[in-house]
This record gives sequence, structure tokens and C-alpha cells, in this order.
Amino acid sequence: MKRGLIAATGVAAMLVSVAACGSDGDDKKAGADGFKGETLTVWAMDGSTPEGWTKDVKAAFEKKTGAKLKLEIQQWNGIQQKVTTALSESNPPDVLEIGNTQTPSYAQTGGLAELDDLKKSIGADWSESINKSAVYDGKQYAAPWYAANRVVLYNKKIWAEAGIKDTPKTRTEFFKDLDTIGKKTDAEPLYLPGQNWYFFDGLTIGTGADLVKKDGDKWVSNLADPKVAKAMDIYKQYQAFSKAPKDKDEATPQQGEVFAKGKTGAFIGMGWEAGIAIKANPKIEKDIGYFTIPGETAGKPEGVFLGGSNLAVAAGSEKQELAKEFLKIALNDTYEGQLAKEGGVIPNKESLQAQLKGNPAGLAAAPAAATGGTTPLIPEWAPVENAPNPVKTYMTAVLTGKSPAEAAKSVEGELNKRLSQER
Repeated sequence: MKRGLIAATGVAAMLVSVAACGSDGDDKKAGADGFKGETLTVWAMDGSTPEGWTKDVKAAFEKKTGAKLKLEIQQWNGIQQKVTTALSESNPPDVLEIGNTQTPSYAQTGGLAELDDLKKSIGADWSESINKSAVYDGKQYAAPWYAANRVVLYNKKIWAEAGIKDTPKTRTEFFKDLDTIGKKTDAEPLYLPGQNWYFFDGLTIGTGADLVKKDGDKWVSNLADPKVAKAMDIYKQYQAFSKAPKDKDEATPQQGEVFAKGKTGAFIGMGWEAGIAIKANPKIEKDIGYFTIPGETAGKPEGVFLGGSNLAVAAGSEKQELAKEFLKIALNDTYEGQLAKEGGVIPNKESLQAQLKGNPAGLAAAPAAATGGTTPLIPEWAPVENAPNPVKTYMTAVLTGKSPAEAAKSVEGELNKRLSQER
């Protein structure tokens, strides 16, 4: 998975593609040597496929099918356009790892093959929250591969200095702990810039809010909904414990680098952001702890944005059956569990979360996955997040004095304009 800030993830858009090579194999049956002489090429995004997982999946695939697997690592810069172009060509990739929030766009254009049969054969126990992004217009156009979400990363030394002996189980307890840190230490209780948009999106999921709504046959802004305002109020309560700028996001500057200075009690981010802090200050590694973002009541975590990747088959691929054989192997319990263990990502089945044992960040993220969600799963959403994201503008407006209703009104025109853009 991407080891930089997940943007739409998700997370950003995380994509693997399979460049098709040469022959037709549709009439062949799976089994040893059933596809002998064929090659399946997979574009995997940089960081998505751990070394051990890649080696083992490749060996299993080649042994079962007799075909060759060619894995090509893709870079993030320009990947969406590259995949869009590839799917429109006569010789497209066979299998694609696509960002979960990008799946509807590719499905709408007809670039992805339907995988309803695959869902029936191997996906009966896929986590509903993770699989949701792989479904478009009621049909399965991809298979859920993995997910990741935000957790609380905290400085154990500062929390001990404040006399806090346990991590909070409710949002109220968390606020109380942050208040205690502010009163008993010199540290900034929480680093939370005003435009940590994906954390806010998680809060809207927790309040049951929808960021868009249908007006006739068009999607329009729903930021004026009281449920959105409730989520923004929660965000505002969190942000009150921070000195971070209200008009910047978590990458400006990188919040991991701020945390590395040892003067911050906690921040809300992806588990891998600890690596940013450790790179900036190796001594802080021993002080970093993780816990699930607590919700309103104990035992029910806060809503979170699930970034991650789906695996899909190109509609134009001439190797549909071979591609599905790859998916059956890559997504089986053995290799899905191995991916979770090696990569620290949340697997597509709750029963496989035990593979996260020994990974404190993964274990902190997992409890919230079942009730997590994404940005609106509509093709029209993609332009919304282009800078300057009007939802971020809305957040800053509320944090600097406007009412949620006023702030929603001020960005409504721009948000609706983006939702109406042709792709």
C-alpha cells in the first residue's frame, strides 16, 4: 500500500493493472497446465505487494494454471489517466488493482468485467463494508482486496507524564485525556489541522450523514444536512485541542514530522505515518502507541474512512478465465491472510484479522473497519476532491467562525459545479 498520505484511498487511488499478452484462452479450463504458454501481466502499485506475498502467489498461480505471471510495479504519479487509457485500448490489462473510491468511475465507463460469479464462489464472507466499493449499479465489478483506516497515534511518554494510565474507550474519555494533557504537560494535546478531510469524512459516516443527495437525476451538495453539521461539530471539538492551522491539511506540513518533535500528545492518521515520525526522529519510536479512534459509546468505534484497493478484470481482456484464476488464488484465505500479516493492511474478511497479531497499528485499525465507509461511491465524486476541495473550504469556514449552514451555503455552488462535470 502507498507509504505516503492516502489521498482518496484512498486512501487514495491504489491501482494494479494486468497487461495482457498474446493468446486466447477463454475455452480452457483451470487446472495444472490448463493455460500453459500464456502470460498474465499484473500492474501492481508501488508498495502494494509485499515481497513474500508476491513470491508465494506467483508460485501458486503458475503451479495451478501452467501460465506465467508477470508483475509490473506502477508509480502513483499519473496512474488514473494511465489506467483509463489502458482500459480503452484493444489490448487492455487483464487484472487491475484499483482504488476503492475509483471503482465506480471505471465501472461506469464499461471498462470492468462483471464478477458476480466470483462473488458467489469465493466472496460469501467478504466484509460488507469493504466490499461495498466493489459494487456499482447493483453488480459486482471488482473484488475487495484490502483496506486501511485511521487510528490515534499517541506519545506514551507524554500520556504517562499527564498521569493517564489507559487509552480512552469513548470520545468523551478521549476529550478528557486531551484536556488533562493540556493542563498537566507542556505538550500540544492533539495535532489536528483544520482540513484533515478524511478524518472528517469518517465522522460523517459515524453520524450517518450523506455528503451528496439526488435532485432529480443529478447529484448535489448535502452539506447543509444537520447530520453533516453534527460531524463538523465533533471535528471542531477535536480541533480545539490543537494549535495546528485551520486552513491546512495533514500533509502541510506532514503531521508525522510534527509529531516527531516529541511535543505532541497525539494525532489522527494512518499507521504507517509513524514511519514518517521515526525517520525524522528515530528516538521517538519507543514512545509511539496506537489505539482505535473511540466513538460515542464504548465498544463502538468512531466512523472511519476506509481507503484501500479492489482487484478487477478488464472487460476487454481476452484472458477472462485466467484472470479469475489469479483472483481466486490471490484472494484465498492463505494469501489474503499473508497480505494482512506482511503488509499490516486490513483483510477483506473479518475472520482473517487475527493475522494482524504483532502489528499494533493494524490491530488498532481493525475494530473500526466493520462500520467504516468511503466517500460517495458515485463516478461524479472524483472532481470534488481536486484542489481546492470545497469540503475542505467548508471545514475551514466553520472553524473560523461561520455556522455550518453558512459554510455549506458558501461552497454549495462550487460543489454542485464539480458534481455536474462530465468525465
